Amino acid sequence: MSSSERGADGAAAIRRILVAVDASPESARAADYVCHMTLPGALIRIVSVAENPRVLLPLGSMTDAELQLARTELARDAEQAVARAKKMFADAGIEVESGVIEIARQGGYTANALIDAAAQWGADLLVLGARQHHGMMRWVEGTVSEFVTTRALCSILIVPAGYEADIGPSPQRILFALDGSVASLDALYAGCRLARPDSRLRAIYVVDRAVRLTDFVPIHVLEEAFIEEGEAAMARARSVFETVGNTAETALVKTEPVSDDVSHAIVRDAERWHADLLVLGTHGRRGVARWLLGSVAARTARLARTPVLLARPLPDA
Repeated sequence: MSSSERGADGAAAIRRILVAVDASPESARAADYVCHMTLPGALIRIVSVAENPRVLLPLGSMTDAELQLARTELARDAEQAVARAKKMFADAGIEVESGVIEIARQGGYTANALIDAAAQWGADLLVLGARQHHGMMRWVEGTVSEFVTTRALCSILIVPAGYEADIGPSPQRILFALDGSVASLDALYAGCRLARPDSRLRAIYVVDRAVRLTDFVPIHVLEEAFIEEGEAAMARARSVFETVGNTAETALVKTEPVSDDVSHAIVRDAERWHADLLVLGTHGRRGVARWLLGSVAARTARLARTPVLLARPLPDA
């Protein structure tokens, strides 16, 4: 099934899940998280990227034989990562597809290869493990983060290194960060489709009280506007929660007046509430802040120590 398939509630159905793995324990935890998700009827494909030694290594006077040896070792590492993940799913009684992407022969970079693989396979969800500064984290940091979240055609699930909770039947506690946009409402629907019958749900809207030199309007005027928008967003969230029947709550959350921003406020609330999944729409922007901070969703994903679903709306949503 393709990502154009739509559920009765209007949200994109998650039917094809691409899990990217490497040799790191972080990617193993990401795979384990997917193993414990309730995804009836979903088709899962595990891939690993055999990276290009020309990108990773200072070649200098490297001979063709040495280059070929490096390619062989990288391909073997990728195959072993796929084999370990396949065993994990097999032990859980879940059948999966698998494959290795050898960009050494194709050129390009890991992020591009994953985006292309997700698009070609028609993935609805791309799952990544993340660790700080190296390994998979480079897929979701800095300019690459902006590239992936704006270019990938599917939603993205990131399981960060900082997530240390025991992984059980997931998700049990889903936090939705809404900003009043259509994209965030679509993300609310998408996240609710992942809820288990016993999952607890919480939707928040962040009232941004932080004072910035670029603000052209007095902060109290902005705060009043945010509160009005937030109350409307929470009313819509409550109406959606009533249709799913789970235990649910809503709240307006405020940033600190100085040295704070929306992304940090979202991450703090996720940690305080012990969320095991944080859901955001990928198109959310907030006034002038979009020129200074870029995507709130991408920044939150870089900061979070909770698994983050960056839910992308369908093209005609």
